[in-house]
This record gives sequence, structure tokens and C-alpha cells, in this order.
Amino acid sequence: MTSWHLTPEAFDTADATSLRRAYYDEVASRYWKRPATHEEIEQGLADDGADLLTPPTGQFVVGRCEGEAAACGGLLLLDSERAELTRVYLRPAFRGRKGAGLLLDLLETEARLLGAARMVLNTRLDLTEARALYLRHGYREIPAYCTGPYVEICYGKELDRPG
Repeated sequence: MTSWHLTPEAFDTADATSLRRAYYDEVASRYWKRPATHEEIEQGLADDGADLLTPPTGQFVVGRCEGEAAACGGLLLLDSERAELTRVYLRPAFRGRKGAGLLLDLLETEARLLGAARMVLNTRLDLTEARALYLRHGYREIPAYCTGPYVEICYGKELDRPG
């Protein structure tokens, strides 16, 4: 049985930074249809706004599988009701081991703790695995809530209130 441990963690720890770097490498390489360069990945990390993924404006989560940093994700409060899911990533070697669902569950819990009633996200159409994950976990397509060069489809989910 696979053992996962997921917990909020600062976005700039060594493990969190390594996971964010791997995330940017994968999504940029897929978008450009070529390997992203080290410089492109570092530029993406420098300008990504991850410093907002800390309470009270957000949260960042790292997941470890069998002790190895394997997954990450963040959420950013957009307003008093909505949190945006962002930077959801599992290293390829750890996919298919139930970690993605655990990651989404914890991020949704953290969003509730920060006061959000709804989770939203935007993604690209070519990220088919991510889109399938969101649909499996109750996210549904919604009208665009933001614009940008990589915003091709948006999803939302009402968060159950505790109690």
C-alpha cells in the first residue's frame, strides 16, 4: 500500500521549489512542444506570484510518497468567496497512486479554512490528464473568470461547508 503524507508547506522550501520547478518544466515543455530551458523555468519561478500562496491570501501544499517529495499544489484567495486552485502537480513516477485525489481534498480543506465557499481553476486544453482529474473530483466547466494566454478552459466546484 502506498503511503502519502500531505501537509501545508512554505512555497520556497527545497522540496516545494523542486516540485514547482518540475511543474513548470512539464507544462512549459508541453506547451512549446520542446524541452523548456533552465532559464525559461527559472524565469517562470521568479514571476509566478507564489509568495501569495501563504495565509491569509492562500496556501501551498507538498505531498510526500514513501518519504519522497512527489506532489504539490496551491490555492489563492480571489475574493471573500472564491479560491483559485493552482500549480497542481504530481511527479510522473507517482501518478496513479491516489495522491492527486488526496492533494485536491487537502487543498479544498485549506480553502475552506481560509473562508472560501467555491474553488475555481483555469487550465489549458492540452493538459488532458489534469482536466480528467478535476472532472473526477466534482469540478465542472464554468464561464471564464479571468483572461490570459494559457486560459483555455475554466472549472469550478462548490465547497461543502463544515458542520
